[in-house]
Amino acid sequence: MLAVHLENRHVAVKRVPRPRPPRGFALIRLLCGGICNTDLELQRGYYGFAGVPGHEFVGEVVALGARAEGVRLGDLVAVETHVADMTCHLCRRGLMHVCANVKILGVDMDGAYAEFVAVPARNCWPIPAGMSLNVAAALEPLGNAVHTVLAGDIAGCSALVTGCGPIGLFAIAVARACGAGPIIASDVNPYRLDLARKIGADVVIDASREDVVARVADATEGRGVDVVLEMSGHPTATRQGLTAVRNAGRVSLLGLPSDAFELDLASLVIFKGVTVQGICGRLMFQTWRQMNELLTSGRLDIRPAITHVMAIDDYAQAMDELKRGNAGKIVLVPWGERAELGQLAAASAQG
Repeated sequence: MLAVHLENRHVAVKRVPRPRPPRGFALIRLLCGGICNTDLELQRGYYGFAGVPGHEFVGEVVALGARAEGVRLGDLVAVETHVADMTCHLCRRGLMHVCANVKILGVDMDGAYAEFVAVPARNCWPIPAGMSLNVAAALEPLGNAVHTVLAGDIAGCSALVTGCGPIGLFAIAVARACGAGPIIASDVNPYRLDLARKIGADVVIDASREDVVARVADATEGRGVDVVLEMSGHPTATRQGLTAVRNAGRVSLLGLPSDAFELDLASLVIFKGVTVQGICGRLMFQTWRQMNELLTSGRLDIRPAITHVMAIDDYAQAMDELKRGNAGKIVLVPWGERAELGQLAAASAQG
């Protein structure tokens, strides 16, 4: 089969053996996939990965290994990419998203940028009939946003989203769907700030030109925000969020810093009585159910954040667009596929 293959920081499209689903696994034919910053990190060699990347995707179940349960041939599925061992002390407490021995599809094992990918059947999530494939391909990163937003009270709360990459944009939309307001977004990229406006931010702040903390104070009548959703991993954004949050507020951290940095914990956290949460992945599978309900109810629309639909042949170009920050969520269609994704999704739903 054809696959995007990464080795020694070099990416090439090549032919690799088609996987066979082992016991408990399903074989998925790729219909649509997404790329994200993790894929850039892989290409830079940060994780030492060699193989097929790709962890955001939707596809069709075309084969099942022995004892593969919960899915059927022909099902359209998205996939939870945290592969838990199901035996460690955390999994046995229902905390599979932070499994002590977790492996991540496309990071620790071959992923989805291929014609076919084998995944644990228990990780497959059937997508609702009629959901467009480009939206379904974004469920995995959307789940990060849903988990972050819903990690505490949000309805009726003011919220600051720091970092307007795709997951930050999704967080704005989720917060809006769940009744937050005002919703304030900060970034240094004008393109992404414009997307933040389109997807539902009430106030957007160019952090390279404006005083984020002062603008937040203005937007909240001097109180500070109830909730900070930190999506960038940037030290400055983290400090700004902790400064801008009100006393006894919530700060949920999803963005990954590139290195360690200092924080004044006494002033920014302890004396303010702030709740700080580290957010990892998605709750398995509570977050997936929450996504389904938000999307199928019509309250949540993430389509404004999906800015590019490209052929997987153009993977290198897609990565360049991501590096430059000239994109929201980029989704990829398989080799040779030129049909509109909306038409493809409708045909799949009818089938």
